[in-house]
Amino acid sequence: MKIIESSKIKEKAYVEELENGLKVMIIPKKNTKKKYIIWGTHFGSIDNHFIMPQTGEEVYIPDGVAHFLEHKMFEQPNGTNSLDTLMALGIDANAYTTNDHTAYLFECTNHFEEGLNELMDYVQHPYFTQENVEKEKGIIGQEIGMYDDDPGWRLYINAMDCLYKENPIKIDIAGTVESISKITPDVLYKCYNTFYHPSNMVLVACGDFEPERILEEIKKRLIPKENQGEIKRIYPPKEEKINKTLKTDKMEVSTPIFMMGYKDIENCKEEKVKKHIAVEILLNMIIGKSSKLYQKCYQEGMLLSEPSFDYEFNEQYAHILISGTSKDPHKIEQGIMQTIEQMKKEGLDSEQFERNRRKIYGDYVVEYNSVGDIARMFLADTMKGVQSFDYIEQFETVTKEYTQNVLQNIFKEENKVISIIEPN
Repeated sequence: MKIIESSKIKEKAYVEELENGLKVMIIPKKNTKKKYIIWGTHFGSIDNHFIMPQTGEEVYIPDGVAHFLEHKMFEQPNGTNSLDTLMALGIDANAYTTNDHTAYLFECTNHFEEGLNELMDYVQHPYFTQENVEKEKGIIGQEIGMYDDDPGWRLYINAMDCLYKENPIKIDIAGTVESISKITPDVLYKCYNTFYHPSNMVLVACGDFEPERILEEIKKRLIPKENQGEIKRIYPPKEEKINKTLKTDKMEVSTPIFMMGYKDIENCKEEKVKKHIAVEILLNMIIGKSSKLYQKCYQEGMLLSEPSFDYEFNEQYAHILISGTSKDPHKIEQGIMQTIEQMKKEGLDSEQFERNRRKIYGDYVVEYNSVGDIARMFLADTMKGVQSFDYIEQFETVTKEYTQNVLQNIFKEENKVISIIEPN
């Protein structure tokens, strides 16, 4: 097995790519009672147009299929549900769908082998019928209705609509009631057979494991599958400009909520990790809890709590998001823009830069205290083409000069949008 090591935090990951293409990553954590395993496929809500490797057929699928498929994987021909089976063993099990991957997972202190049996059984044995697919449409339709009524979700979807014109990241992960009405067992089997092939999947285990032994246990439970060629995913052309600068909705909120976005036009394949670190430092300097802007807005009652922020990226999209609650979102927007312009003009304050840099590094190190955080992080980073330890190993390369350059290139007014939800 290939060993990847972080000398700075004394952690190791054992990586093996099996003959069938499955990538297995094992991160041993000695003297830890909890064990965590997550099995993901590189199939998310943005993958709605592709060419099947087995047949060469070009396929368009309805919005929401990846999420629908995730729901259906637990159902067994004998009428049982694998999620219930795992829960009955005292195992904490779950699944989720994102823009770029779907994952099935469990965490436990006992009954690990029974859990592994069940996980690797249900993920490899899909069971779709006309009847159980129709029944699921009603269940997911209700879930879509709940999301439609969720101000936070609407805020995010509206921000995506501002940032992108055609990019499938605009699509609600669950789809719409209309789009899921077009899902059939045939559509689900086509997607399963294409995207749930081992060569498109990653399995991560974290806990007190002997790497060679757990690898053998995983291999024993794998169903032999013939190799398939690369999946050709078809996406709309990259967009250089934002779609619209502002979108406002009215919903049941007591105080307006906002989400500012900056589109990263220069979404380069190189230096993804380095750029991500620089963006996190900048966001903390601009509007983080220790920033002058946050202190001022909080004291004036303009911000009701610390804003949250994120840098989302993969090969198809990249953007910065800043969200919070304020009685005057446009005043916060102006404050953020003025702070950015001041930082561009005067340069980054060395003391503030170093303080926030140390904070971010501390946050990264803390993530290695939890087997769940480690496993989810390694899966998500692998799906993005990133090696998780690089956030620790490359940290020292993120200089003030480099970060200043990132500030100049990404935080541009022509790439800025704002989504606002106001009270009814």
